[in-house]
Amino acid sequence: MTFKISPDLIGTENRKLEQAQDDDYAGLARQLDRRGIDIEAMTRRAMDYAVAIPTWGVGTGGTRFARFPGLGEPRNIHDKLADCGVIQQLCRATPNVSPHIPWDKVADYNALRQEAASYELGFDAVNSNTFQDQSGQKTSYKFGSLTHASKATRDQAIEHNIECIEIGQKLGSTALTVWIADGANFPGQTNLNAAFDRYMDSLKAIYDKLPRNWFVFLEHKLYEPAFYATVISDWGSSFMAAQELGPKAKCLVDLGHHAPNTNIEQIVARLIRAEKLAGFHFNDSKYGDDDLDSGSVDPFRLFLIFNELVDAELRKAKGFAPAYMIDQSHNVTDPIESLMVSAMEIVRSYVQASLVDRAALAAAQDESDVMAGHRLIKQAFNTDVSPILAEARRRKGGAIDPLSLYRTSGYRAAKAGERPVSGVASAGKIGR
Repeated sequence: MTFKISPDLIGTENRKLEQAQDDDYAGLARQLDRRGIDIEAMTRRAMDYAVAIPTWGVGTGGTRFARFPGLGEPRNIHDKLADCGVIQQLCRATPNVSPHIPWDKVADYNALRQEAASYELGFDAVNSNTFQDQSGQKTSYKFGSLTHASKATRDQAIEHNIECIEIGQKLGSTALTVWIADGANFPGQTNLNAAFDRYMDSLKAIYDKLPRNWFVFLEHKLYEPAFYATVISDWGSSFMAAQELGPKAKCLVDLGHHAPNTNIEQIVARLIRAEKLAGFHFNDSKYGDDDLDSGSVDPFRLFLIFNELVDAELRKAKGFAPAYMIDQSHNVTDPIESLMVSAMEIVRSYVQASLVDRAALAAAQDESDVMAGHRLIKQAFNTDVSPILAEARRRKGGAIDPLSLYRTSGYRAAKAGERPVSGVASAGKIGR
């Protein structure tokens, strides 16, 4: 018998916090009412928002120096689903998981889909993996995959992506995410234009295999593991590829895949305008692709991104239907705790951005009233919407305080007993 968090425990712990939650909610309701904002409308928006969890996210991450296994970490896709189920059970904002192939391959995908449903989970975009070699692989990706000089290696990578599409169809997914590590570490290592041409030829072969209602999400990254030149290094390269491929190809934005201090919200606005925004891989960073917890370093940047997203949503921008996922590496925290807190911070930014008085903001911008426009943005960001988030969770059967309840439940200790430690510290994977 595997340990599960009981709904009775959620009810018991929530009852301890109900009075304080009711008081805080009522106080925020009065504050928002003075600004002409209906708190119930904001709570419904919080209840409707969803962000996917990556199956690899519930495992302990690592750096290029080392990886330190965590207690009770998942050993396979079945353990991953159980952990993702706990996040959804307590937070009620993460109803989908994003699988990574071949890490999550199984013999029976219909059974896996049913298993996920038992945790109230569905499947989001499928992620291919041609950035590392797998057991039994005929040719190596050391010098590239979809852009490799060898046609045999490119064909192998193409077939893998097509297999991912086939697996995704069985799981109920409707998108394939493609991130490649291809590039160069030395000038002269590769022809920069020829590498891009090979990427396009490979993607066209994959694109042609997309089912009618599917999309391919193209993910760029400035550097790492290629440090001189990465084939798909920025949103411009991603956009060029998506434009050439066609309407089923869109550009995925990972918050850590840009140069430091890049204006990501402006990139978001441009991709929305071009109807090419696929969605997001949420995380946070200080220096590069740090894969830190969402909102942990620069919550204002996360809010500004959501300001563009909410603006597009409310004005019903053409082609706007972004897919949201968390993509983080949890090296020193319990991954479940980090993912729960990150999901809450993402919903927080969404609700805060929903508080912006759009009519007043447009008027300030039309009148070139710089300070008025700025203060409207900061007013929304500075509003503590925690009572709304907690109320949304409570109404959906989740926890008023997910982190506290998770720790009270003893879930991690129970899983440490069920799942043997995977090993000693080892070389870690570089975050993608």
